Amino acid sequence: MQKLKEAHLYRSELMTLGGALVDRYNQCLTLMGFSPTKLKSFSIDGAGWSPEIAAEKKEAHYLNNGESNPHAIIISPQQKGKPIYMPFHSFDTAIMHLIFKTYENEINDITRDCAICVDLDQYIDAFYEPLDILKYKNISIGFRLINDLNIRQREQIALVDLFNEDNNFVDEDLHLKILSSAKKYGDLRLRKLHLQPLDFTTNSFFTEAFGGVFLLRDSVFPIVIFESEKWYKEAIKDTTHDVLIYHIAQKELIAKLEDYELIECDLEKEIKTARYERIKKQIFSEVVKATQQPIKEILSDHMLFKGYLNKMPIEDRKKVMAVERFVEKTAYSNEVKAATFIDKAFYEALYRPHSSLTPKQQDLIWKLLVNISSKDPLFVYWYDKQKFYKIYQTWNDSYKEWVIDTITKKIYKA
Repeated sequence: MQKLKEAHLYRSELMTLGGALVDRYNQCLTLMGFSPTKLKSFSIDGAGWSPEIAAEKKEAHYLNNGESNPHAIIISPQQKGKPIYMPFHSFDTAIMHLIFKTYENEINDITRDCAICVDLDQYIDAFYEPLDILKYKNISIGFRLINDLNIRQREQIALVDLFNEDNNFVDEDLHLKILSSAKKYGDLRLRKLHLQPLDFTTNSFFTEAFGGVFLLRDSVFPIVIFESEKWYKEAIKDTTHDVLIYHIAQKELIAKLEDYELIECDLEKEIKTARYERIKKQIFSEVVKATQQPIKEILSDHMLFKGYLNKMPIEDRKKVMAVERFVEKTAYSNEVKAATFIDKAFYEALYRPHSSLTPKQQDLIWKLLVNISSKDPLFVYWYDKQKFYKIYQTWNDSYKEWVIDTITKKIYKA
């Protein structure tokens, strides 16, 4: 992963905590029911997740109290706008954006000497069966402060109010209580320490629960798509819910998504796109045998690519060029079927979210599509970084370099 780090493509926007901030972070962990970290310094993302603590605890989602009770930690205003590197839901980034948008001033004030524990309450105590995720709808975002600083504020204000009543200013015990509170917490009276719960409504989303599940509500019937075959088989036993249930590898899935106008594919248009060229080069890199030049050079040079393509065994060449050959043939005959002419993974990689969907809906469908067929390295990186990091490690070094160049050039242009 070192090359990705050097290119700033691997967790490049984490912020480092040390000293008093580590103590506050540990107080948050304890308040949420987790054991504190033994690390003296570590880095965190926009939701307070730390890769070093995840490694220490050997638990990627260590901020979850079970799959139905996720949490976040706000330790600094600098977390605003930071990426979330280990989201449990596809809407986690939107939730953190809502929090900072609503309470930016309060967060600036509170984190001067305190930290905030964020609790996501889906009104579900625990998951018992896969289709429990259908209960996900309204989420209450609650907040707790370490040391109960907001409670101490109310107590301090009450003491001052009592001091101002009648002749209480002569009460020495009351003097001592006010001084003790002020020495320990400072003057809290005018600080912005109260955060009302926020409401967040979900529609379609992805969750890591039950091995990874997509819930698509933007169709005639809700569609539930499982990444885990185990949980898919468990879910289809449930006859109480009026939903469509699929495993992500089922061949019928693409056709069903197309029928419900969630995805579309116009091969004549697709072959003219940069995305098609990336996918074709991915297919090429999978079938090309020993080469004299590094694969990065071949993919970057049109004539080299063409030369190696022509030296390939005919079946491999047909696989790489199947889409363009299919489009050519359909100009003369409608009898040729794409599904039988083009490799399944290649064909499925060319689908895109339906143009009628909103940008938010399209983002979720892109995430689904790159998990159905992970042939475009740029879109896999954009829409499912954990998936990208996993398959990245299976590529040879030269192809890794080409992918890194492809991603960085696209980011630079954007």
